[in-house]
Amino acid sequence: MTRSRRLTAFLFCIVGVAASALSLPVTAQVDRARQIGGKFMCMCGCNQVLTQCNHVGCTTSTAMLKELDQSVARGDSEDVITQGFVQEFGTKVYAEPPKSGLSLVAWVLPSIYLLGGTLLVLFIISRWRSRLLTPAAAGPSGITPEDLERARRRVARETED
Repeated sequence: MTRSRRLTAFLFCIVGVAASALSLPVTAQVDRARQIGGKFMCMCGCNQVLTQCNHVGCTTSTAMLKELDQSVARGDSEDVITQGFVQEFGTKVYAEPPKSGLSLVAWVLPSIYLLGGTLLVLFIISRWRSRLLTPAAAGPSGITPEDLERARRRVARETED
């Protein structure tokens, strides 16, 4: 190999190593931005997560993603980015409401209602079973065992073929 070819190959190697070293932080930033952006809703009214808004030409998601990318590139923490979006768009920007304060009540109430309803159904079923299983000389309708036996004989007599 000639000297110029070796020098060219060496330069390509250096450029390749530098490009891969520079792309690693960029890839990490893109992944971080995608992870953080998945926690926000697109504010164009499509009711989709910010990173999944598929409207053609949606300027809202483009602007929000650009702002998110700039914040991640600056090295802002997730809390700072979240606070910025909440200040700009309000709490409706959350894809999933935070589990604190009044929102915590909204997270817990369905479980409480399910548990309460299950207990109520079990209580009602146990009451019905106890009423069915308790023997009574003359039931709530006043039918005695003798009346019941007389009715059974009559039914048997009338249904004979």
